[in-house]
Amino acid sequence: MNIVLNTLPITSMKALVFVCCSIVLLGCKEEEKKDEGLPLPVITLKEERAAKGYQYLGSIEGVENVEIRPQVDGILEKIYVDEGDFVKKGDILFEVNSQPYREDYKNAMANVELERARLRKAKTEIERLQPLIDNEVISEVRMETTKADYEVAQSSLRRAEAQAANMRINLDFTTIEAPVSGFMGRIPKSIGNVVKKTDSEPLTILSNVEDVYIYFSMSESDYLYYERMKEDSTSRKLNPDVKLVLADGSVYERPGTIDANSGQIDRNTGSISLRAKFPNPDTLLRSGNTGKVLMEQIYPKAILIPQGATTSIQDKKFVFVLDENNLAHRKEINIEGRSGKNYIVSEESLKEKDRIVVSGLNRLAEGIKVKPVERGKLLTNKE
Repeated sequence: MNIVLNTLPITSMKALVFVCCSIVLLGCKEEEKKDEGLPLPVITLKEERAAKGYQYLGSIEGVENVEIRPQVDGILEKIYVDEGDFVKKGDILFEVNSQPYREDYKNAMANVELERARLRKAKTEIERLQPLIDNEVISEVRMETTKADYEVAQSSLRRAEAQAANMRINLDFTTIEAPVSGFMGRIPKSIGNVVKKTDSEPLTILSNVEDVYIYFSMSESDYLYYERMKEDSTSRKLNPDVKLVLADGSVYERPGTIDANSGQIDRNTGSISLRAKFPNPDTLLRSGNTGKVLMEQIYPKAILIPQGATTSIQDKKFVFVLDENNLAHRKEINIEGRSGKNYIVSEESLKEKDRIVVSGLNRLAEGIKVKPVERGKLLTNKE
């Protein structure tokens, strides 16, 4: 071998040495890369403020929903408003033909005048007989009869006045006014239709929506939890303000409060009805709308992890936690709820400053080394 090397030119020997050294260096670099582990995104956990939400489907109604019904029978003569109009309390809405009721009132007033005349006559008769009684010209029995006639006249007058007042009320009822301020609903009748007090359908429904009520139901278990947690003095107290998620998925800008409940559990459904009140100065919300009441439980110091950072095995959730040597270890976690796209994890499962892998979990197994990457840069186990 020495003879062969000696026969080689010096230049060739240098080239051979360079090739051998390069092979050795490349092997070392490949071995070094393998030791660094898989480059995967990793986050370092920290305590954050979070809110765990509970949503319940509800229906929206104005604080005052008044059915406008006729109080007298007759022909609908005038309609002063249109569907959807905003009206103020006292505005005239409809008018029923008043002529029959006007005549009834005139007749009642004429009867009142008649009874007043009869009362005056009875009083005059008493005044005429009194001197005769005093002078013992006639007996007192005659006076008693006359006084009785006077009392009958008084009663007849009061009855006639009551009938006239009733006729006046009916006449006034032919003009239908708004009992509250609000928005007009659908008007099924038109001018010329006959309306009656016994109609099953109202003339319209007037809704006062300056404030609105959201009626919703929750299960018995949720209600018990709600009652306990709203008085809880710990850090997990329920937010006294509730939110409203509208039909388009947006959150209504003004918070509301739960101000009433039905007080009883429905035996058929096992649920209880509650009511939340929301201010509505812009009248965006209308009676008949639907929405979801969002109740939030506040966590001032929560451990949050992305939902995509977990794997599921049967009904259990796991994450990969890195140790100080960047070795991945599968760990079961206990999820207490959701906050947006994150899970709220119990303090017993994970703690602040723990590092977990957030993606590429299908490439991991117990004990595999990971090269942490966060926000496009490498992390050391000290960061």
